[in-house]
Amino acid sequence: MQSVVTYEKPLPHLTLPDWDARLYGLQVTADTRRADAFDLRYSSYQLRNETKIKTDWDSYHNNNRLRARVYEIEQWKSTLQELLERLDREMAALKEEKASTERELEQLNMPLLVCSECLSNRDGRMSSELTYDLADTELKKELCVTESNKKMLIDRCQSAWEKINKLEVVKFKLQLDLNDKNETLQIDKDMLNLDKDCANITYKTDSLKTPRRMITYDQWLQKCEATKKMAIDELQDTLRLRESLFVARGRARNALRAQTDVTNYMMRRRIYETQRARNELQWQKMKMEENMDRLATELKTIGEQFADKVNALKVAETRLETRGYRPGIELAGDEADIGMKEEVRNLRETIRQLQEKQDCAKATYNALEAASIKIAIDLGDKEQSLETDTRALEMRAALEPKKPTGTDKNLILASIEDEVPKMEG
Repeated sequence: MQSVVTYEKPLPHLTLPDWDARLYGLQVTADTRRADAFDLRYSSYQLRNETKIKTDWDSYHNNNRLRARVYEIEQWKSTLQELLERLDREMAALKEEKASTERELEQLNMPLLVCSECLSNRDGRMSSELTYDLADTELKKELCVTESNKKMLIDRCQSAWEKINKLEVVKFKLQLDLNDKNETLQIDKDMLNLDKDCANITYKTDSLKTPRRMITYDQWLQKCEATKKMAIDELQDTLRLRESLFVARGRARNALRAQTDVTNYMMRRRIYETQRARNELQWQKMKMEENMDRLATELKTIGEQFADKVNALKVAETRLETRGYRPGIELAGDEADIGMKEEVRNLRETIRQLQEKQDCAKATYNALEAASIKIAIDLGDKEQSLETDTRALEMRAALEPKKPTGTDKNLILASIEDEVPKMEG
């Protein structure tokens, strides 16, 4: 099979001007393309430098911002941590003050019981000794002071309990804020250490989104300041409350001590007055019994004299009556008759006087005996009252504070009793 030979149509020949124009056009095109390539390379180099510098500076500024943020959060964390430690110390001190106040409150049960027992015992006094004396008044005042102190300390303990609950709430908020700041610090420090060479960097779907919980920096600062102010205010209130607890205990102790001293003085004064009245009554009773004994002797003597005078009167009347039987003219009113009649009249007057004196002596004796019985009853009442007051005063000896002796006294004088461990048993 024979091949077919084809011939291309030759291009037309260019003229010399056309050839020059074509060459010029190619030169212009090449120059333009080189210029465009140069401009592109230069602009690309400039863009690379500018973007690298901008990226480096943005990274540098953001790292500085992160460092500043970490430093600021650490400062706030340090502040809140210090406040939390102070809060723990204040809570421990407040609990100790509350426990001391409760112990002081329990110690008021003894004065209350002793005072009530003293009043009950003194109400058992007899007759005229059951009086509203100064000792009774001071005992009732002491009872009122004890009840007032007890109510005051109960109110202080209630306030301390409420304050402890508030401090627990504040402590919880501080701990929650500290936990948030610790977590934030960990996140910011991790982000500060993160760079383009790390393995855990990826594209995020919407990195520019704003979380719903996000707040502004001013709001965050206001919340931090509010938390700090809340903690400081609670610490100041706790300090004032601890001082008020200490002052309340001292005031209650001093008021009760002063009233106890006044009551003890009035009790001793009442005992002294009762002893003086008892001694006076004992002396009066002794003198009364002596007079009664003398009067009884006198009554016996008067009775003997009365009997003697009665017998003498009988003799005189018998003699006078018998001489009236004389016979005849012998029945004359002689000197003997006149003398006997005078003797009878004198004896009758004497007997009448002795009878009156005996009746008067008996009445006096009866009056002395009645007065002696009254004195004995009153003396018994005073003995019972004296015994009651003495027993009450002995009972009140339990209210006297125990005075330290030996080493304990030296420790108290040196103000180091809390530094030395207590020995049990």
